[in-house]
Amino acid sequence: MQKLNRDQMAARVARDIPEGAYVNLGIGLPTLVANHLPREREVFLHSENGLLGMGPAPAAGDEDFDLINAGKQPVTLLAGGAFFHHADSFAMMRGGHLDICVLGAFQVSVRGDLANWHTGAPDAIPAVGGAMDLAIGAKRTFVMMEHLTKAGESKIVADCSYPLTGVACVSRIYTDLAVIDVTAAGLKVVETFHGLPFDELQRLSGVPLIA
Repeated sequence: MQKLNRDQMAARVARDIPEGAYVNLGIGLPTLVANHLPREREVFLHSENGLLGMGPAPAAGDEDFDLINAGKQPVTLLAGGAFFHHADSFAMMRGGHLDICVLGAFQVSVRGDLANWHTGAPDAIPAVGGAMDLAIGAKRTFVMMEHLTKAGESKIVADCSYPLTGVACVSRIYTDLAVIDVTAAGLKVVETFHGLPFDELQRLSGVPLIA
């Protein structure tokens, strides 16, 4: 079974971010989206540590470690970009000023519940950060994750077994196998990748899908 790699996933998410959108890219996999936004499309990338107007990752050797995102990765700042107090950044997040946030996830339920900050494992380090504020504060929450765990279990589940980040907050799921919308009628498959048949996606997901 052929899957998208991480950069291909990021490029697919980038396709759906419109001109003029204010967007937060969560720690981890979602940060790759910044590298795939077309230069001719004006998108305002926000980071919860107090940045607005981030660009793609800097070239090797050009890193400025005083200019980092929430994941402590060096970033670039586009013309007109700004940095500001952490409290102001969270006010933007909580106040409904972001059009889209893109978050990673351990699990997403059929209702769009999100679990992305703690697996409950005894040796796990909980890391909620601003995910709860983003998931509820953004106008749309996209999740970007691998479809299956390392054990081959679906990360899209009937009910999340991990602690929740937000309830019914996810609007679209991007995986390495498919794009799926969370709708009132259920999980609707927008597209599959590399010719993956719907029936096979259904088998792998283990929850009802709508073609």
